[in-house]
Amino acid sequence: MTLKIDDIGGLIIDMDGVLWHGNHALPGLSEFFQTLRELDIRFVLATNNASLTQQQYIDKLANMSVDVAPSEILTSSMATALYLKENLPEEHRRVYVIGEAGLTEPLEIQGFTITDLYEVNQPEKGITNVGADIVVSGLDRKLTWDKLATATLNIRAGAAFYATNADTTLPTELGEVMGNGGVIAALIAATDVKPKVIGKPEPILYQQALEILGTNQQNTIAIGDRLNTDILGAVNAGMRSLMVLTGVSSEADLASIDYAPDWILPDLPAVTATLKASF
Repeated sequence: MTLKIDDIGGLIIDMDGVLWHGNHALPGLSEFFQTLRELDIRFVLATNNASLTQQQYIDKLANMSVDVAPSEILTSSMATALYLKENLPEEHRRVYVIGEAGLTEPLEIQGFTITDLYEVNQPEKGITNVGADIVVSGLDRKLTWDKLATATLNIRAGAAFYATNADTTLPTELGEVMGNGGVIAALIAATDVKPKVIGKPEPILYQQALEILGTNQQNTIAIGDRLNTDILGAVNAGMRSLMVLTGVSSEADLASIDYAPDWILPDLPAVTATLKASF
């Protein structure tokens, strides 16, 4: 018997491990999005992966024969840039970034200035207003010692420390590789400062997605593959969640935690069948 879910006003859908592995679309991707359009189900694709820009995600999906609008993409980088703009003093606009265009672009759009390598305030030498007010760490596939050193120096000089996400790994077509959590661990070790994390499992990303959708916690479902980010984030945001078994977490992992998704399905075709049955 096919599962049915009541009161679906919108979906907040993870991407890595749910829609694809690396550049390989997972089976049933096109049919899944076709069903969303046919049933007029609103959705936001909300990812912790901070490496790609909004347009790069649109292009990636287009290469998989799926068309989405900019308003249907929300990255942890976009969420971080908006959060910083809304919550920090206007004079705190200089940011040192460990990350790629997916992080620098939304920060620049929100009016932040990106500082460069070894631009660090040294008041004892009369050098001020050159360093960063904020250090933000996101996935950086061209990470260097110089980048880590510059971030360390700025944090030790008093810059606030933020992270787009704390994912320890990232699923790819070759397997799981190191995620932003590894970079954060190195910076914590060097500075003894822990960052404020914006992405899942913190509720901020989901809360921003709800605002985009115009839905609420009761009628919106989070779909993800990772228990300690996607599913825990939904719990923290007061939402229902559905876990697919095509990514990081397995059903066996539930034995070691005190929370759980509302539903577990094997893959996208099963999610598609559930949506059709529910409507």
